[in-house]
Amino acid sequence: MIHMIQNAKDQIAQLTMAAYRSAVEDGTLPEAEVKEAPVEIPKDAANGDYTTTFALAASKALRKKPRDIAQALLDHMDLSGSYFTSAEIAGPGFLNFRASENWYRDVLKAVESEGEDYGSSRQLSGQKIMVEFVSANPTGPMHMGNARGGVLGDTLAAVLAKCGADVTREFYVNDAGHQIDKFAQSLEARYLQLIQGEENVPFPEDGYQGADIRELAQLYYDQNGDKLLRADVEERRNTLAQFGLSVNLPKMKSDLERYKIHYDNWFYESSLHDSGYVAETAEQLSAAGWTYEKEGALWLKTADIMRENLRKAGKSEAEIEKLDLKDDVLRRANGFYTYFAADIAYHRNKFAVRGFDRVINVWGADHHGHVARLKGALDALGLDGTEKLDIVLMQLVKLLRDGEVVRMSKRTGKAISLSDLLDEIPVDAARWFFNSKPDTQMDFDLGLAVREDSENPIYYVEYAHARICSLLRALKGEGEEVPSMADVDMGLLSGETERALIKQLSAYCEEIRLAARDYDPSHINRYLVELAGCFHRFYTACRIKGEEPRVLSARLKLADLTRSVLRNGLALIGVDAPEKM
Repeated sequence: MIHMIQNAKDQIAQLTMAAYRSAVEDGTLPEAEVKEAPVEIPKDAANGDYTTTFALAASKALRKKPRDIAQALLDHMDLSGSYFTSAEIAGPGFLNFRASENWYRDVLKAVESEGEDYGSSRQLSGQKIMVEFVSANPTGPMHMGNARGGVLGDTLAAVLAKCGADVTREFYVNDAGHQIDKFAQSLEARYLQLIQGEENVPFPEDGYQGADIRELAQLYYDQNGDKLLRADVEERRNTLAQFGLSVNLPKMKSDLERYKIHYDNWFYESSLHDSGYVAETAEQLSAAGWTYEKEGALWLKTADIMRENLRKAGKSEAEIEKLDLKDDVLRRANGFYTYFAADIAYHRNKFAVRGFDRVINVWGADHHGHVARLKGALDALGLDGTEKLDIVLMQLVKLLRDGEVVRMSKRTGKAISLSDLLDEIPVDAARWFFNSKPDTQMDFDLGLAVREDSENPIYYVEYAHARICSLLRALKGEGEEVPSMADVDMGLLSGETERALIKQLSAYCEEIRLAARDYDPSHINRYLVELAGCFHRFYTACRIKGEEPRVLSARLKLADLTRSVLRNGLALIGVDAPEKM
C-alpha cells in the first residue's frame, strides 16, 4: 500500500508550505491565501526528480516575481530527514528537487515487503463496482470485438480490484427478444430445408445467414430426426432456439475460459421478463410521468429527459435542438417489450436490487447513441445514471497478416471468431495486444503477435522476466542467494541505469492508479514495456555475475525485485511470466 511517488509529492508539498509559512513569519514573504504546491515529475531527469510550480502559481497573490518567491522558499526550507538531498531554482521560478538514497531504498523496500500486493491501494475501498463486458448475443460465435472487449473488461476489473474496489464481473445473456426470435426462425428454416429441400422452404430475409446456423440445424436433425416437422410453429421455434442456446452458451463459456476470463455472474435477460421486472420498470417510469401511449405502444419521453439533462450540463437551447432528439418505444402495440425496455430494467436491477455503487459497461463504438438514452432513463427512475453508469466505448479491430487485411480463417474459411484466433496465436499474445487503448481503432498484426524478437512487445517483456530468472538460477548454482533489503548497500546502486530502473519500479503504483482513473488498462502494457527496457539497459550497463560480492549482491537484489514487478504487471493483464524462453 506504499506509493513512493505520491509520498515524495506529498512531502515536497509539505516542505514547500512549511518554507512559505516560515518566510511569512520573518517577513520575507507577505501572508496571502495560497494553494498547496502542485508537484510533478519533470520530463527531463536533468531537471531533477520532482518539481513544484508553487512560486509561479503564488506570484499574483504574493505580488512578487516567481524567482524571488522561489529563492525565499529555498532560504527557509529544511530538507534534513526528508527524501531529498537538494532543491534548486530553474527557469522562471520552478523549484526542482533531487531524491536521496533514502527514497530509492524505500522504493525497493516497498517492492520487497508487499510482494504480490505491490501496487495495491485503498483508493476505491468500500466501492461496490460491476464491470459488464462481452455480453455477446448467444446466436453465433464471438467475434474480434468480443475478443477486444473481453480482455479490456477483464483487465479493467483487475485494476479496479487492485485499487481496493469490490468488483463483480458480469456477462449479460441476451436470451430473449427480437434476436432470439430471428435465431429461432433461422434455425427453423434450415431445419425444414434439411427435411423438405432448400428449394421448398424460403429463408427469412433478415435471418442469420451464417454457416453456424446450418450446423446447429444439422446437429438437431442428427439427434432428433424430423420429430418437429408436424409440431406447431411456436413449439418448433422455441425447441430449436433452446437447443441452439444449449450448444452456443457452453461454447461461449469454454472459449472465454480458454481466454482466461472468469465471470462472477451470468445474468439472463429472460429472467427479467419472466419475473415481470421489465413490466414493473415500465410502470415505474409511467408513474413518474415519463411515458405516454401512442398507436397502442408505450413510449418513453426520452427527448424530454435528455433535454433536461443537457440543460443541467450547460448546453444552450440552440445546441440541444440540433441534436434531433427522439422518444423510444418501451412496449410495442403487440404487447412485447423492446430491448431498450429490458436494458433499462437490467440496469435498474444493478443499482436498485443489487446495490452497486458504480457500473461500468464495455461496449462497441456502434452503441454510442445508446449511452445518453440509457443514462437518462435511469435518471428518470431516480437512480442517477448520469453519474453512476460509465460506458467504455471501444473502437473496431482490423486483423492484418503480412500487411493485408484478414477476414477469413485459414482453418475454417469462415469469418474469424475468437476461437479461430486462439487456434492461430497464443492466448497470452491475444490478451496483450487486445489490452490496447479502447478509444483508438486497433490494427492487430497476426505476424507480430508470434514473433520472437524485441519488435514484439509481449516477447520483449516476457524475455526480461525470463532473463532475470535465468540469472537467478545461474547465480544460485554458484551459491549466490538474493539478499534481503536490510543487507543491501544502497550506495552501490547509484549509477544512472540503476537509479532509472528503481524510478521505473516506483511508477508501477501510479500507473495502476491512472489505469483505474481513466478506465484504460493499457497503461499497464506501456508501463511493462518501459520497465523491461529499463532492465535491459541496466543489465547491459551493470555487470552482475563476476562482480565483487557487495556489488553483485545489491544488483542481484535489484534484478529480483524487477522480476517481481514484471510478474505482478503481467498477472494483472492475465499473462503468464515465463521463467524460460
